[in-house]
Amino acid sequence: MAEPDPRGRRRAQGALETQVLAALHQAEGPVTAAWVQDRLAADLAYTTVMTVLARLLSKNAVTREREGRSFVWMPSADEAGLAALKMRRVLDGEQDRRAVLASFITTLPEDDEQLLRELLRHAGDEG
Repeated sequence: MAEPDPRGRRRAQGALETQVLAALHQAEGPVTAAWVQDRLAADLAYTTVMTVLARLLSKNAVTREREGRSFVWMPSADEAGLAALKMRRVLDGEQDRRAVLASFITTLPEDDEQLLRELLRHAGDEG
């Protein structure tokens, strides 16, 4: 369930993940959940921050290492990487991958379709 913002509205799904990732990217190294909590503009409970970090860990968007009795956290994906992970999870959740990809491609603006073709061509050259 999304955490309400201070003005009484609910945050969009993934907004907290984006804020937590942004805080981790501002850090100069591994940081604690309490550090992340202090950097977020919202008045969030420590447990909420831990829940978001755990979700990001399950998405491979962050990593953690034990330091003493707690963990320190680091981003393993930038915002583009997190978006790609979300796209992959959606695709992995569908039975007909071909249909989903075909539908996605046919709805892309022409510039994005050309970019995708170029990226696929380069990926094929590297493989």
